[in-house]
Amino acid sequence: MKKRILIDVERLKYPKSGIANVCFSLIKGFNELKSDFDFSFYGPEKNIPQMQQKFHIIPWKFWQKKIAISTKKFNLIHTTHQLSDYFHHKRAGQKKIVTLHDLNFLHDQSSNRKINKSKKLVQKNIGNADAIVCISEFVKKDFIKNKPLFNLKKDVEIEVIYNGLQFPDDDIINFPHKFDFISKKFILTIGVLFPKKNQQVLLDMIAKNDRDLVVITSGSKSDYKDQFLAKIKDLNLEKRVYILENVSNEEKYFLLKNCEGYCHPSLAEGFGIPPVEAMYFGKPVFLSRLTSLPEIGGNLAFYFDDFDAEKMNEIYLNGINQYNSDAEMPEMLHKRALGFGYKKMAEAYEKLYAKMLS
Repeated sequence: MKKRILIDVERLKYPKSGIANVCFSLIKGFNELKSDFDFSFYGPEKNIPQMQQKFHIIPWKFWQKKIAISTKKFNLIHTTHQLSDYFHHKRAGQKKIVTLHDLNFLHDQSSNRKINKSKKLVQKNIGNADAIVCISEFVKKDFIKNKPLFNLKKDVEIEVIYNGLQFPDDDIINFPHKFDFISKKFILTIGVLFPKKNQQVLLDMIAKNDRDLVVITSGSKSDYKDQFLAKIKDLNLEKRVYILENVSNEEKYFLLKNCEGYCHPSLAEGFGIPPVEAMYFGKPVFLSRLTSLPEIGGNLAFYFDDFDAEKMNEIYLNGINQYNSDAEMPEMLHKRALGFGYKKMAEAYEKLYAKMLS
């Protein structure tokens, strides 16, 4: 009889988020594997994609934070992010895996109240875990450094499994578009408008050159967005900066395919999905050297050593010149991106499930 595995994909409530992207990819990966396991997914039924395999779906309901669903028929529970409000308890004989995306609340100047609240929620998720999966070597290193903050099982395993992405077919990104900046040289950046994403430094950089900046965002922190908009005005960049919200995947891929370069000056990343997507299209990527980003870009990315506008502009323009003079670089970037594919992630998780249940 097949072992039964329950996977928490509740974050599909927010389908444009990074964790949702990973959940979609995990479901697709398991659909394409000839698995020895019987999978069930817990999440919003309307957002869970229908697959060839007949996966079981346990519909998410808002009241289940207070009245937990029964998990007695499952051999293993996989919680896909460390701040989940669900499946904090496990039954005798059950195994539990938690995916840890980051401990950013310890590093992003959060208030003591937020730090304590986040720490308690992480503890509820990982305290009884048999294995903790970190999404990068950086996250693993950071977690081990901060492990004394948590009470864990003595024999808990800590592993690294990189996030895996689904990449688009070329034929879905050629369509009539509404972007009047598409004929110009533009820099693309993707991410919520939060201080840790550090998009403001890109405004200072483009004030030193003639590029436009396109920002794709799925959300914002109101005071940071206000600062961002004020800076655009102060630098007289109103006609050169475009903030796009509620962008479809097709539009996102279209912009990735047509940008001159992709910039990600983030201060804190557990992984970094957008740079991988840019590399898939063979685009040059410009990253900060902080946290996990050097693992993503490797020796193919260009790096901002600090956020001085003059230096950033020099690195960007020199990088574009180097990229344009190297005919092999687009294909090298594309191949690197494929190393972060969804099948590889699903295979790694299935291998871990088997190890836990053996």
